[in-house]
Amino acid sequence: MTNNQRHGGQDRSRVTRPVEILVSALTVGAGFGAATSLVNALSESYADLESRSYTTSGWSVAEIVSVLLDSGWAWAGLAVAVGWLVTRARESRPAVLALEGAAAGALALLAATAAYSIVDTIRGGGQFPWYESEPPLWWVASVVLGAPLGAVGTCVKRPGAIGLLARLTVPVGAAVQMVVLLPGRNEVVQTIGKTIVWTAAAASIGFIVVRFLLVERRRRSPAPVESP
Repeated sequence: MTNNQRHGGQDRSRVTRPVEILVSALTVGAGFGAATSLVNALSESYADLESRSYTTSGWSVAEIVSVLLDSGWAWAGLAVAVGWLVTRARESRPAVLALEGAAAGALALLAATAAYSIVDTIRGGGQFPWYESEPPLWWVASVVLGAPLGAVGTCVKRPGAIGLLARLTVPVGAAVQMVVLLPGRNEVVQTIGKTIVWTAAAASIGFIVVRFLLVERRRRSPAPVESP
């Protein structure tokens, strides 16, 4: 390969790389936000809030899915996942990857918030600008929280303690949220949601830790000496 060809490929990469990150982050984020709003609408269609018994103890599968998707840990997981997605097959300096992941995480949460707002506005009859359906706090949080979470996503593939902590971020965060802020509008929904999240979090944490220990053990084991 000539120097001109090499430099030409690098120039194209500088142009196409931001576009790839933008398209991936916006597509995944918008899909997640729209799906969350639609599932919320589906859960509302099953809810009979005029019934006292349903209000205090009723639940539906759609409502449980809605509670899980519309939880803070799920949105945080979106930013982490997108940060991992856009850098998983890329080899570069950690600082560059972290910057790309941070941009992707923030863009994904902004796109998710926008899509959520647009779908909610359409469902509500579209009587006001779509961006007014969500408080300004969520737009600010999308950037302030999305950027570091996206950077965490770039560390998922890294070996050692940094990679382990990155992989544990979402399941540990989900488990902690079930202690700090229970999901759902009644005790039954809260119990089901908490059970699902804690079970999934415990299984994920166990799998991640065991796999990490096995990989570390294999890495530290001395290579077998071949007989002459």
